[in-house]
Amino acid sequence: MALKDFKISGYRSIRDVWLKLKQINMIVGPNGSGKSNLYRALYLTSCAAAGRLASSIVEEGGMESILWAGARSRKEMEHAPRVRFSIRVNDYEYNLALGRADDIRPPFFHDDPLIKVEDLFRIKNGHRTTLLRRRNLRISAKDAKGNDSEYTLRMSDNESVLSGLREPLTYPELTMFRQEFLDWRFYHHFRTDQESPLRRPQRSLMTPIMAHNGKDLVPALATIIYSSNPTKFLNALEEAFPGAEVSIQTKGPASATLKMKFPGVSKIFDTSELSDGTLQYLCLLAALLSERPPAFLAINEPETSLHPRLYEPLARLIVNASHQSQLWITTHSQELADHVLDMTGYSPLELEKIDGETRLKGVRLGEHNSKEYLDEDDGEDT
Repeated sequence: MALKDFKISGYRSIRDVWLKLKQINMIVGPNGSGKSNLYRALYLTSCAAAGRLASSIVEEGGMESILWAGARSRKEMEHAPRVRFSIRVNDYEYNLALGRADDIRPPFFHDDPLIKVEDLFRIKNGHRTTLLRRRNLRISAKDAKGNDSEYTLRMSDNESVLSGLREPLTYPELTMFRQEFLDWRFYHHFRTDQESPLRRPQRSLMTPIMAHNGKDLVPALATIIYSSNPTKFLNALEEAFPGAEVSIQTKGPASATLKMKFPGVSKIFDTSELSDGTLQYLCLLAALLSERPPAFLAINEPETSLHPRLYEPLARLIVNASHQSQLWITTHSQELADHVLDMTGYSPLELEKIDGETRLKGVRLGEHNSKEYLDEDDGEDT
């Protein structure tokens, strides 16, 4: 399923942004424009289904840290601050609204989010069907027979209904939608410093999906190299590093190392000796050439440490990966975005910050198309 719309309001520097998404989405902007905030907002939305929403928010500094900190209108002042996310995936719309817990929880738990609103709608032929409706802990869901029923499974007020599903036969559409989220893949940052796990021997284990931080880069690349069709890797390597050769060596289950030889240089380098840019590009190869491509793949600032000559090969990697996955790429590099534009016709989404607020260049402030989602008084009961 394709992600068509993503709406965010009240999150960090994002007061109200509505993105209409394509197969390749290049999010471009200077430092501080809000690119990473958009990326994190999308990641948090996916965390709801995986049961990591509350922990991910606390890692960001808690609810107080992620709430919109700018001026609020008189109408907004009538309601408690909320962070709101809304996505449209094919014929489904999922809405999530989060508030603070400081009025109803002991101080130890004040950084926790409270899920105030959680809705899932099926939208087909102009008809909108409610599959899930949540207001605090008042929850109803449509079952396999099409009946609306009270959702009786025990829930925490910081836990998404999607993450707590235990009855797939009773709630098949909720389960299917949750699985869509779980298939999304995010790569925030690849450490390339000398103490990085990428530079150490790794396990000899078939790895069709590289970990989010690249800690299993070597077995992930080995899985691609030793696949039935390694040509895609060899061609991509040749385009980025003409004449270079890569090999994988192992002397045991936890001693796999990657060796790389460059033309005109007698020395063979292992991952502990490779430059930051070379190691970063190898991680991108593993992410974009995965033997098990996801429905949706997001990469944050892939150009980090790369020489500009690698931008065109990287753009080609991105375009080729888009044949199997929908892509979200946040980048500082207009040059990288321009290469993708030249190859595909997909224009980048350009960000700017005005008076502390992240906005899309040349686009009016987005307005959510669900008035109920924005304006309903969701109460304070638990």
